Amino acid sequence: MEINSAEHSPEKKPWYRLLYIQVIIAIVLGVMLGKYWPEPSIGLKILGDGFVALVKMIIAPVIFITVSTGLASMNNLASVGRVTGKAMLYFITFSTLALVVGMVVANVIQPGHGMNIDPSTLDPKSIQDYVSASKEHSFSHFIMNIIPTSLLSSLTGDSILQVLFVAILFGVALSMTQEKSRPVIDFLNALSHPIFKIVSMLMKLAPIGAFGAMAFTVGKYGLDVLWNLIGLVGTFYLTAVLFVVVILGTVAWYNKFNLFKLLRYIKDELVLVLATSSSESALPSLMTKLERLGCSKQVVGLVVPTGYSFNLDGTNIYMTLAALFIAQACNFPLTIYEQVLLLLIAMLSSKGSAGVTGAGFITLAATLAVVKGFPVAGIALILGVDKFMSECRALTNFIGNAVATLVVARWDNQLDEETLKRELR
Repeated sequence: MEINSAEHSPEKKPWYRLLYIQVIIAIVLGVMLGKYWPEPSIGLKILGDGFVALVKMIIAPVIFITVSTGLASMNNLASVGRVTGKAMLYFITFSTLALVVGMVVANVIQPGHGMNIDPSTLDPKSIQDYVSASKEHSFSHFIMNIIPTSLLSSLTGDSILQVLFVAILFGVALSMTQEKSRPVIDFLNALSHPIFKIVSMLMKLAPIGAFGAMAFTVGKYGLDVLWNLIGLVGTFYLTAVLFVVVILGTVAWYNKFNLFKLLRYIKDELVLVLATSSSESALPSLMTKLERLGCSKQVVGLVVPTGYSFNLDGTNIYMTLAALFIAQACNFPLTIYEQVLLLLIAMLSSKGSAGVTGAGFITLAATLAVVKGFPVAGIALILGVDKFMSECRALTNFIGNAVATLVVARWDNQLDEETLKRELR
């Protein structure tokens, strides 16, 4: 994997050349343009969508090369199952904890209490697309969707799990035929250099993508929309911050690294995720930085892509919090049994909800439909502010996966702790 030598240069870059500074400036300019010239700003959506599409274009090759070459270098394939098992144990534990946190906060603060909304007065057409999409979001559909039509189709589709599935199969096959497959392994290792150079080139376009995304968001929805449902938005952001600082911070402390130093280390990626509302936009560069922090290539290749479907802390907090908000706003009483049922269904429906804008909303629609009589039309209440909550969902998911990778690497003795300490300093 190529690592830009300039990033290790002792000379500091001028402030205006730092990626996160450029993205922050682009966000501010985008907000100003969207506020004062909303109509032309809406047309800039293509810049944000185009940047995310460019990054998604390179995700499949990055995951395939990282995973397959990582597994090809392993003599003991039992470690693959061991790492995967530890990762899934972590994902299930903290995803469930995030759901519980969202439920507890919603019951304590009750952000929807007193709104007294009549669901029959809401416009069902505004949520029709999300409800229709949610009908395909079953667990069996999710499982079958992991299997691609062909080996090559996984590299041309948009499913991270399909790429990961094929990469694991291919990597295991390379490991079992190392001598005969040596030319293929050497080719993939050589191919990683131009692939990661493309990633580096695309990241330079991040400010343009951030500018377009923020100009469109503010121009389309306006800043005032936040005040309509400030209670829900504020509660969600506060809950996510507490989850990251208290729970993930404790996990980091227990595993002997500082969460805030980690956040500083990945600040470029965090600002990018904030601007694009998609944690996928920073996936390739996150994988590079985690390897630089001392995680083995195998762990990064297995944990990060899998976490994008199974470790969505932000989405899970949103799921239970938003569900109970709608129930409270529409005066629809939920028993403890029904709340637990929602939690259990959310544990399944949230899996496979990739870090893309709107996925959390579709997943929410699929979850609410399981409670008999639930006013699903109440989703329209949060449609206007969902875009503003998607940034927080993506950020929390992103941070959760960075922490998870370091923890699993340490659990499996595949983390160079001296390198980690040196880099975080």
